[in-house]
Amino acid sequence: MQLVVGRIGRAHGIKGQVTVEVRTDEPELRLAPGAVLLTEPASAGPLTVADGRVHSGRLLLHFKGVDDRNGAEALRGTMLIAEIDPEERPEDPDEYYDHQLIGLAVVLADGTPVGELTEIAHLPSQELLTVKRPDGSEVLVPFVTEIVPEIDMERRRIVLTPPPGLINTDEAEVATARDDAEASE
Repeated sequence: MQLVVGRIGRAHGIKGQVTVEVRTDEPELRLAPGAVLLTEPASAGPLTVADGRVHSGRLLLHFKGVDDRNGAEALRGTMLIAEIDPEERPEDPDEYYDHQLIGLAVVLADGTPVGELTEIAHLPSQELLTVKRPDGSEVLVPFVTEIVPEIDMERRRIVLTPPPGLINTDEAEVATARDDAEASE
């Protein structure tokens, strides 16, 4: 099983170091010296981590064979991919790898089907679940505890408690209408 663990940013200095946008909760394991990483595009790798350090809050890595700024710049935008055992789980019992959740049924707390999880978008501010509804439409659901209180791996489902209008737009409260109703009380 392949897991995206980072994305190479710009070169740092003149000796081949690059900044890395970390996409794993286990960088000390996945991006440690000696780790061999596949790449997307595949032509850029595989890459072996020679060493790394944190500088001003950013992870800097140096890969074997990349010893100058030009080589580092050529890697910019490359995705770093670790090969993992499909049965492996993160250490925290409340964490999951994307591939473990994709395909799970998504239901409301009362059991009403919503659809199937097809993708997890990792945005800078939060993750969003992409749920494909039975009619083929998609809905984006913020992956936060208040809205996604339960992931039931035994029953292969994700339980939602969405605010009005998130799943069914007919239930949405328009702020101006709500404010007008409160003002007339």
